[in-house]
This record gives sequence, structure tokens and C-alpha cells, in this order.
Amino acid sequence: MMDLVFCGTPLFAVPTLEKLVGAGFRVKLVATQPDRPSGRGMEVAASPVKRTALALDLPITQPEKIKNNDEFRAQLESIAPEAIVVVGYGRIIPPWMIDLPKLGNINLHGSLLPKYRGAAPIQWAIAMGENITGVTTMRIDAGLDTGDILMQAEETIQPQDTALTLAPRLAQTGAELMISTLAGLKNGSATAQPQDDSKATLAPILKREDGLIDFSRSAVDTWNRLRGFQPWPGAFARFRGKMLHLHAAMPAAKIGVVAAAHFVVENDRLLLGFAHGTALDVQELQLEGKKRMSARDFVNGYRPKDEEAVGN
Repeated sequence: MMDLVFCGTPLFAVPTLEKLVGAGFRVKLVATQPDRPSGRGMEVAASPVKRTALALDLPITQPEKIKNNDEFRAQLESIAPEAIVVVGYGRIIPPWMIDLPKLGNINLHGSLLPKYRGAAPIQWAIAMGENITGVTTMRIDAGLDTGDILMQAEETIQPQDTALTLAPRLAQTGAELMISTLAGLKNGSATAQPQDDSKATLAPILKREDGLIDFSRSAVDTWNRLRGFQPWPGAFARFRGKMLHLHAAMPAAKIGVVAAAHFVVENDRLLLGFAHGTALDVQELQLEGKKRMSARDFVNGYRPKDEEAVGN
């Protein structure tokens, strides 16, 4: 088995780290982001990767910066890893680190590259209405997710999937793929293929305004974005001067006339109109300052009127 350095931070990276150790790879060092304030109380917390590394009794480093970090560089050079595995580390890998290991810096990315390069590939694949996505192992180069592809594995996006349900499946699939990739690099069976840049799409980091409901979109487009942008920024609009978050909905079939940006109560359903005569069948929502509630409780409590607009 080979000597590795593992660089990762989020929960998505944990299955790969666990699988590497379980498969007998020698993880000589785990690099993860420094502990950060998180949660409502903003208490300083370790990353999921750090917690896993502690449980596995692996050596850990948490440099604030890595580009010109002589101490970190010396640490990696002393290890002389055959490969550096990078999964959601959250740092740009500098040239000195790219050039260090014989087999390269091997990244696990949550899409079928070259589609959805960027920080939020899982979220954007759902938001854009994809039925199939997957994971890619690639050699990191100086670009943004532009390195040569080593291996890929597909995953079906189910209609009920959100980013929260899809990500764990991709993480597990990716962990298996990383094991296969490293084995293939070791025995020479894995061949790197350049990406077709003409087919590239971007998956930029999510912003709060991505969750703002646009009623010029169709109901299906909005439903895809609602599922993709979980748990944040979600999908929200304004109702009676307050922020209204949609938590669960489905594209409605067999509807009457529902004007865009208006609620209609029809046969015990709460419908919200969108472009092209489409509507969402709203199931769960939350008004600013209130708890999440069912559509039925919302209708009984607020009695939305047909002529009452929902703003954006």
C-alpha cells in the first residue's frame, strides 16, 4: 500500500478518509481547515474530517494558509507521499504541492466533469434539472476543476432527492471510486483523459439571492432549485411584508387557473402560481418568525386570498 496525505474538511470527505484507512492505505497526515465558529451559539467546532481523523488516531494539521507556508511544505516533503488525496479541502492547491507527489494530487469532485465545475456541483446539478450526475476523480492542475479525468461513476438523481439526500450517496460512491483510482494509478491501469472544455458548465458557490423565488420561471424549474438549494439558501419570497420560505412542494398537475405569484386554495391543496400556467403544490412552508407548518395549517391560519400577490 502507498503513503498518502489526505486534505479535506466537510462531511462529504469523511467516507473517502474512512475507506482509505480501511483499505490499508497509510495516511501519514490529514490536513483540514482550522476549527471555526458554527451553529446558533457560534461555538468553535472541529471539521467533520478532523473529528474522523481523531477517531482514527491519525496525525492532523490545520494550517490557515498553505500557498507560502514553509512549515507545511517541509512537513509534506518529509513525508514524501506517493499521492495527495484532496476532497473538499477548501484551499487552492499551490504549484509546489501539485508537483510534490509522484502520482499527483488526486481530487474527488461531486459531478461528472467537465459539467459543474466549482464549489457547489451537487446543488447545481439538481437545480438545473439533471436526472444523472456522479463523481469524478481527477489530477489537480492550476485551473478550477480542469485537471485530467481519471475515473467516473454515475448516480441517478431521484425525484424526491435534495442536495441533503444526494450528497451522502455521492460521497460513498466517491470513496469507492477513489480506492479504485489509487489502485489503478499504482498498477498503471488508470489512464488520465483531458477534459473537453467546450462541454464545461459552472457550479459557483451559492449566494443567498440564489434562493429568491423568481416567478418568471416555471414551477418545475423552481421545484428543482428548491430541492437543490437545501439546506441553504432554500427558496423564499415575501408575503404580507415578511419572508416566506418554501420547505416542501411538488409540481402540480390538473390545476385550474393560477396566476403567477399568487396562492390559490383548490380542493384542499395550496397552489402557488408560476410562469406558463404552471404551479407548485405547496406542502410545507414557514413565515418569518414562525415555525414550519403544513400547507393546511398555513391556509387555516392566514387564509391567503386569490388576489393576494407573493412578492420577490
